[in-house]
Amino acid sequence: MAEKQEETQPAQNGENAANAENTENTENTENTENTEETEKPKELEELPPFEIVTGERFPAFFFKFQFKNVEYSSGRNKTFLCYIIEIQGKESTTLRGYLEDEHAAAHAEDAFFNNILPTCESGLRYSVTWYVSSSPCMACADRITKALQKNKNLRLSILVGRLFMWEEPEIQAALKKMKAAGCKMRIMKPQDFDYVWKNFVEQEEGEEAKAFVPWEDIQENFQFYEEKLAELLQ
Repeated sequence: MAEKQEETQPAQNGENAANAENTENTENTENTENTEETEKPKELEELPPFEIVTGERFPAFFFKFQFKNVEYSSGRNKTFLCYIIEIQGKESTTLRGYLEDEHAAAHAEDAFFNNILPTCESGLRYSVTWYVSSSPCMACADRITKALQKNKNLRLSILVGRLFMWEEPEIQAALKKMKAAGCKMRIMKPQDFDYVWKNFVEQEEGEEAKAFVPWEDIQENFQFYEEKLAELLQ
């Protein structure tokens, strides 16, 4: 009824139409601007591609969670790889640090050969030790195998906190090939966790370095994984 009553006032139709049009245009402009403003943040919400994190030491929280040698690794979707590179030549050099990844992107093992040790000079010998939160996936095991086959002057020892999907036949086959290529892999003992804690984990500033506190069942879990690794590599 209100709309019909407004139509019976022709004297004001022009002004009302003009005002309505101006109001509508203003509202449309404001709505457009508001819409653009509200849409802009959506573009910023898109996260950049995941980048491999490198450094010398990482927070204690990540060590206590990611390196814990539990049987079921639910929620542990990262790999932490601590490395020591001993280069022997005219002058011996030692490099150390760590890599952190997410399984959704490039893996730490792959990034090591891409970023940390992309080439091995023929006149030098490389002795590399890894302390890794979990054993390599099939793709990373294949990459390790190829790297060792290509570089005869490279020696690699891998100490892992726990086994990754060790029941899968494809994983078992890949780990066996890695062993055949010369890679030495074993399960981390309690003293190995202590070594990582002292050499790769951040210590709080201004305080004395805290001693490594083994978690419950650390020895039992080590023995469990040691037996499984021996079975699948035989």
